[in-house]
Amino acid sequence: MFIAVILLAVVLSYFFMVCPRRTEKKRLLAISTSMFAHRGYHDMGHQIPENSMTAFHAAVQHGYGIELDLHLTRDGQLVVFHDDTLERLCDCPGRVEDLTYSELKTLCLLGTDERIPLFTEVLAAVDGRVPLLVELKIPTSSLKICAETYRILKHYSGNYMIQSFNTMGLRWFRLNAPHILRGQLAEHLTARESREAWLLKFLVQNLFCNFLGRPDFISYRLSDLPHLSVLLLQYIFRVPIAVWTLTTSEELSRGISRYHIQIFEKHGENY
Repeated sequence: MFIAVILLAVVLSYFFMVCPRRTEKKRLLAISTSMFAHRGYHDMGHQIPENSMTAFHAAVQHGYGIELDLHLTRDGQLVVFHDDTLERLCDCPGRVEDLTYSELKTLCLLGTDERIPLFTEVLAAVDGRVPLLVELKIPTSSLKICAETYRILKHYSGNYMIQSFNTMGLRWFRLNAPHILRGQLAEHLTARESREAWLLKFLVQNLFCNFLGRPDFISYRLSDLPHLSVLLLQYIFRVPIAVWTLTTSEELSRGISRYHIQIFEKHGENY
């Protein structure tokens, strides 16, 4: 009897931790497109770098939704850029959060004429023509990026959703802007080197922090699926699942057949 009680408590605790928000599924399915171009419809074969204005224009022209990444600069500006550091994309040292926008806007993306855009510039260019999937990069305990993102999005009339690996960012939106659709990003974090504590990575990869953010959808790396918590959410709670990053026709086919949202990159010809 005692063991049965313990097992029941464990099961109930597990369900409590991973349970999503249940009230916004219909709205999410109504506004989200299936296909999101990862960091825009970028293609260095045509000198179009990721998270560039040209990549975003190309996604709009093809009718794809846009997945993009936000950082908050030292002077409080929201810029669209993926990496924490500038080495890979701009061939120079430094962290995005340590520089001002005036310093960042002088840099080129991958040796092209493209510059690091402001979030407001991207919103003006897209102008609601395709939905946006906005990832918040939150490398420290500061959640100022959440407040600034919300301040700007309040004036945007297009469809959008936010997502982040940082569950505390999702919690901020849960408490301060619950009407905004939010997604928990996850992958097999414990198998990869990073600065975060192993326990924190373990909790996020198994979606045990969902009780803090109560996400509307899960965004998981396709190569790390199937995963028990994702299966539970998908088939028991009927939660929409986004998968990333699909770079081959085989991955795209698997993503389309099994999951609601596909986050893909252009490799070779248009899919």
